[in-house]
Amino acid sequence: MNFIPEIMLVNRSTVIRIGSVALSIVMFLFALDLMSDSFKHLSRNTVESIILAASNPFIGLFIGLLITALIQSSSTSTTMIITAVASGSISFVDATPMIMGANIGTTITSTIVSLGYIANREEFRKALSAGVVHDFFNILVVLILFPLELNYGLLSSVSQNISVLITDDGVQNGVGTLSIKFLDISPLTGLYTGLVSNPIINLIFSFIILFAAIKIIASIISNMLIGDSQEKLQEYIFNNTGKSFLWGTLVTSCVQSSSVITSVVLPFVAADKISLRKVTPFIIGANVGTTITAFIAVLFKSYTAVNIALVHLIFNLIGVLIFLPFPGLRSILIIMADRFALLVSKYRFLVVVYILLLFFLVPFLLIYFTKGFNP
Repeated sequence: MNFIPEIMLVNRSTVIRIGSVALSIVMFLFALDLMSDSFKHLSRNTVESIILAASNPFIGLFIGLLITALIQSSSTSTTMIITAVASGSISFVDATPMIMGANIGTTITSTIVSLGYIANREEFRKALSAGVVHDFFNILVVLILFPLELNYGLLSSVSQNISVLITDDGVQNGVGTLSIKFLDISPLTGLYTGLVSNPIINLIFSFIILFAAIKIIASIISNMLIGDSQEKLQEYIFNNTGKSFLWGTLVTSCVQSSSVITSVVLPFVAADKISLRKVTPFIIGANVGTTITAFIAVLFKSYTAVNIALVHLIFNLIGVLIFLPFPGLRSILIIMADRFALLVSKYRFLVVVYILLLFFLVPFLLIYFTKGFNP
């Protein structure tokens, strides 16, 4: 007879989780709507300053990197960029380098998580190698694609050509909107803006709500998908390259955070249960899976921003096509991560230097020295 209270407990837990996800979705949509409204009501000088800064592709790249490194969520930063594009504060072409930078900035989380193993040199080496393989994948893809985008507009032109196939003429011109409204949050936004009309305050508040919503969704779904079954899942996920990649894509699509998913596999690598070679395709898949957040944002906004969501997806798919089918190229990525981790494990203070240089000091310095250059 004791099974009845247990069933009630399980049902209550499930209801709480579903309710929390539903509430976080409402928060997500409210944040998007409020952020878009705030961008539209910024003063002309503020908008011009944003456009001027973003018009330099180098600064745009490093702004995307810095913002994402500071908040440790590419889902949040890419959603913010999409909302800014939809509101007209930033052009699609200027936002493209920011998306690239966001892909590098998001990798800081897994590197920071590896610091939890710093007391044990061997575990730290293995955990760090899994952390920085995420870094090096995105850095190498940016080094390949950024010059191609800068000189030939590769990503922006491909995404625009694809968007022509999935949108009508009105949408291409930026005036069309999605005909189906899943949830109209505008009355709630209107009620709030009637009480608080300052666009700067509203922009900051919308960012906080957006960040919180994504973190809540990631935490709940991560526990539901992974939770206590980590030991069982790892037996089936990493059997081969294709399966590892697909699992990384699928799980990250649900959790909406490549940082969370990449950090989840670090303990397996540190404990020598999974090799770096087997986990690398999973991490590459996580980069593709995280692009789902951008498309969710587009579904509830104007289709004006569909191009930038496609840029995020195409960037990661090209990275997949470069590294996944070719074991030799993937081995270069793995060797770079392994040797870097070996060096840092001998001089562990270097990991702090690495984090500060890559994610903060170098971007700040490059922004400063390139602010006068506008190709």
